[in-house]
Amino acid sequence: MPAISYGYDAPTKPTASLRILILGGTGFLGPACTESALARGHKITQFNSGRTEQLRHAAGRPSAVPEGVEQLYGNRDPNKTAADRKNEGKADAAPDPDSPKGLSQLVGRKWDAVIDTSGYFPRMVKASAELLAPNVKQYLFISTISVYKDISTPNFDETAPLSTLEDPTTEEMGKDFVNYGGGKAMCEKAAELAMPGRVTVLRPGFMVGPRDTSGRFLYWPVRASLGGVMIVPGAPADPIQIIEVRDVADWIVHCLEEKIMGIYNVTGPAKPLSMKEMVEGVRQGVASQVEFIWIDNHFLETHGAQGGEFPLYDAPTGASAGLHRCNCSRALARGLIFRPLPETARACLDWYRSLPAATQGAVAPQFAKRPKRELWLETEKHLLASWNQRAKG
Repeated sequence: MPAISYGYDAPTKPTASLRILILGGTGFLGPACTESALARGHKITQFNSGRTEQLRHAAGRPSAVPEGVEQLYGNRDPNKTAADRKNEGKADAAPDPDSPKGLSQLVGRKWDAVIDTSGYFPRMVKASAELLAPNVKQYLFISTISVYKDISTPNFDETAPLSTLEDPTTEEMGKDFVNYGGGKAMCEKAAELAMPGRVTVLRPGFMVGPRDTSGRFLYWPVRASLGGVMIVPGAPADPIQIIEVRDVADWIVHCLEEKIMGIYNVTGPAKPLSMKEMVEGVRQGVASQVEFIWIDNHFLETHGAQGGEFPLYDAPTGASAGLHRCNCSRALARGLIFRPLPETARACLDWYRSLPAATQGAVAPQFAKRPKRELWLETEKHLLASWNQRAKG
C-alpha cells in the first residue's frame, strides 16, 4: 500500500551525502536503517561477523544486504574473530587463521556517523566507541526502554531511574534476560564516556515490522488473516505501544542528518493506542472479516492459555502498569513520525507469506505443529467454548 494513500509524508531528500557505519546491519533494525539511508543518498558500510547472513541463506531466505553496501567483517569482542562468532555452537568447526580479528577492519577508517545496533555489553561498546572516536562525528547507540528500573508508573520519561547489574563485568544475559536492561544502560554510559557530547541514545519500545523474527506482532496479522472468531485478551481500552522498524530507521537517519544528540524514548504511536484500535488496524491492513471476542486475561490464564500465546499484550496493572505508556514526547518534538498501522500489518503479512514453510513455523510458532500439544487454533476454539459456556451459566 503506497504510504501516500494514508497521508504519510516521507522526509525530503538531504542536501549532503553521509558516510555511515552500521555495527551489525543484517538482522532486523540494521537492514531497515540501510534501506532508509540508501534511499536518501547516503553511503553505507556494515560491520559484522557474517553469521546472520549465513543463517539467513541456510534457511532459504534472501540476503538483507543491498548492492553497493560495503561489508567489513570482525567481532565486537576485540579478542575474538569473525569466525569465532560464526562458529558458536559448532564443536567440530575448524579454526580459520585468516578470519579478521576484533575491530581490526575499522582501524584508520573514517565515517561521518556510526549506528550501533549490536551493542549489549559495555566492554565491547567501549572498545568500538574509543576506536572510532577520533574518526567519526556522531555515535548513535540503540538501547531499549528495558533500561528503566521501574515501569509500574505510566508516563515515565528519559529521567526515570535506570537498571543496574549485580556484576558489572558480566557478559551473560542471564535467566529470563535479567541482565539485558542493566547491560544496555552501562553501554549507554560507555559510549558517552568515549565520545562526550557526540552520542545519541535511542530507547525503543516494541519494534515491529517486516523481518521481525520474534513473532511478537506477527501473530496478530497472521491470525486475523485466517478469519473466523479471534480471541483478544483483556479489555478493548487496554493500552498498547508499538513502533514500526522502518519509522525507527527513518528517524535514526534524520538524527544523523540533523546532528541530534541526547537520549530519547522511541515508542509509538504519537497518540495513545488501545488494543481495540490496534486489532482494528490489523484487520483493515490484512483485509479480513475476522470477528474479535474480548476475554478476561485471568480467565484465559486459568483455562490453559500459556505465556506468549497472545504476544505483546500485558495487563496494565502492577509492575507492568506503565509498560505500554512510555513518554516519547522528546522524540516527537524532534521529528519522529509514524506510518499508519494498517500499512505495517499488511507489510508483515506479505513478508510472512514470502518465507519458506519451515521459517514461517519458526517466526509464528502459534500456527505450526507443536510437540505434544494441539494446534493453537484448536486451543483457541476450546477457550472460546469455555468462555461461551461461562456466559450462558
